[in-house]
Amino acid sequence: MKRIVDFMKRNYKVILLITALSAILWSFIPTEKKEDSEKDKLLLELLTFVLERGHYSPIEMNDAFSKKVYAKYLDNIDPTKRFFIQSDIEEFQKYETSIDDMIKNKDLTFFNLTNERLLKRMKEAREIYQDVLAKPFDFNKDETINVDYEKMPFSKNKSDLKDRWRKQLKLQALSSITDKEKLEQDKKEKDPKAEIKSFEEIEKDVRKNSLKSLDEYFDFIEDELDRSDWFAIYLNSIVERYDPHTFYFSPDDKEKFDVSMSGTFQGIGARLQKKESGVEISELISGGPAWRGKQLEAGDVILKVGQGKEDPIDVAGMRLDDVVKKIKGPKGTEVRLTVKKVDGTIKVISIIRDEVETEETFAKSSVVEKDGKRFGIIHLPKFYISFENKQKRDAFKDVAAEVEKLKAQNIDGLVMDLRDNGGGSLETVVKMVGLFIPEGPVVQVKAPGRNPEILPDADKKVYYDGPLVVMINNFSASASEIFAAAIQDYKRGIVVGSKHSYGKGTVQNVIDLNQFVRGSSYGDLGALKTTIQKFYRINGGSTQREGVRSDIVFPDRFSYLDMGERDEESALPWDKIAPANYEPLNVNYEGIIANSNKRIASNATFNLIDENAKWIFERKDENVFSLKLNDFKKEIESSDVKAKKFKAISEYNNHLKFHSLPDEVTLFEKDTVLKQKRERWHEDLQKDIYIEETLNVILDMKSLLKGKAFSQKFSMN
Repeated sequence: MKRIVDFMKRNYKVILLITALSAILWSFIPTEKKEDSEKDKLLLELLTFVLERGHYSPIEMNDAFSKKVYAKYLDNIDPTKRFFIQSDIEEFQKYETSIDDMIKNKDLTFFNLTNERLLKRMKEAREIYQDVLAKPFDFNKDETINVDYEKMPFSKNKSDLKDRWRKQLKLQALSSITDKEKLEQDKKEKDPKAEIKSFEEIEKDVRKNSLKSLDEYFDFIEDELDRSDWFAIYLNSIVERYDPHTFYFSPDDKEKFDVSMSGTFQGIGARLQKKESGVEISELISGGPAWRGKQLEAGDVILKVGQGKEDPIDVAGMRLDDVVKKIKGPKGTEVRLTVKKVDGTIKVISIIRDEVETEETFAKSSVVEKDGKRFGIIHLPKFYISFENKQKRDAFKDVAAEVEKLKAQNIDGLVMDLRDNGGGSLETVVKMVGLFIPEGPVVQVKAPGRNPEILPDADKKVYYDGPLVVMINNFSASASEIFAAAIQDYKRGIVVGSKHSYGKGTVQNVIDLNQFVRGSSYGDLGALKTTIQKFYRINGGSTQREGVRSDIVFPDRFSYLDMGERDEESALPWDKIAPANYEPLNVNYEGIIANSNKRIASNATFNLIDENAKWIFERKDENVFSLKLNDFKKEIESSDVKAKKFKAISEYNNHLKFHSLPDEVTLFEKDTVLKQKRERWHEDLQKDIYIEETLNVILDMKSLLKGKAFSQKFSMN
């Protein structure tokens, strides 16, 4: 089978684009360091050129395009309309139909105007909320607030804006006060002698906490975001008009994307957060060099960072991202951290950087027993891969290993849990489908103006031939949908879950923008993730917008809400092509599906989940809330009465026992953090009614086969 990565590389549009653009921009190489505005202009030129020639469905930049960019950009930088006032908007509006021309002319006037005004309004907002929170709210005043910000006009003036802030903060205060009063009442019920806070004390605490949270938020905005961060928001307001999955990555965002896709990075293995006291260690990543060294702890505050024998640099006041960059580094190199320990002592800790794996990215499995039979569950959060080094672990290799380990446990069926899996590598999903079928087509991929290319599984071996169920939900997207669709089309297994998956049927390629301007002094230009192809099921249908429809639909809290790609304004349309040549299993699941539907219909918890979904749907347009204390409490009490009925959903227990595999149990002796994570996962699975019904489906599948392997069924057409 041709490697998918080679297929992506030889996309003719991308090749032509790189060649042409490199030649065009060769004369644009600066000889000295340029200002940010010059770099911004180059980015505009690069992005528009790439999109016009490399996007799957390029669109015309005209006045209609400009209006949509204008609206999207303002919504991105002021979504709750608490910064700009009407006079600002009137000043901005003269550019509403000119953004397309400004993009073509590399004119930054609109961005500069809005960015400068936003930063000014944010400074003014500090004064507003600090003034509002300096005195108690009047909770006897009969007034309401509408939180439908999308339809809400901008404030008429600064006085109107301050009143909007006051109402928003008052609503937050009411919510917090009622919650804290309940906690105080519970305390009194448990201990009649306990002293509880008065309303005035609670109200004061709530305002104090709100002030602290807002100060931290605005400190982050001022300290952590610079012009390039704001300009990236502007650029993405432009590129996302092409489709929801075309996205500009700033250099820092590109690095984070690479880590999320591969699950690995080189550093010390610690997560950091900005606190008033400085940059604090929030978590040590299990298995990383900091965790192994046992000197650094969560809660330690980093004061200085030194590289090897070099003098350490004070990081006080430094942006969090810049501190992270100084701590990360190549495997085998030394970093020395001067930290203030939790007990107040100062200590210098030397750590040798290493490869760090973010464990939560990777596949994990468990064994569960039901009705005297053993079943395997594999949870896959994404289809990860290291594009830089194919020798490193990826989703296909890890799932294949988990399958082998589960087979050694003599499982009677397998659950592939792809709920909330947003996708990832096309290469890994094609290979992964091959674990469960003999050779054959898996997915079709089509570039504009070209015939579809069929991506097959060329490996005749079937690694697992027992009963298989794939779990999906509304947030299973892209590669998850390829997997579920292929299993469904081959009738290799049954797909269960939400009525349909997300509906992302497009393929993206990440294009490094630095390759077009070699030797420049602009620094790192980042990358553009752009849609270059659409993929289709082997039955010819697209998953775009429509998603994969479950064979067995489980009620969930989003059952009556229209979610996913179909809800995106700029999403590409659904279409279909000719089916590939494939042979599905000669197996009929209608009886199994009917049995499951009967169980679901008669199950009290599923019925309660469905009732909850209807209630959520009915309340989705409730946007007006009273800001009078007594009326607000009545609204909350009315809602709580209904919500109490649904509390049983979260308290559900299937009483199933889940067990980690032997090799992982051995690791627990040294890695208590991993043990705790697995225990929490198993606790979540015990509260999962969907897992319980999925196992019922597998039991029915086992009965249908009557001991025959699925691999035998492939030849029975």
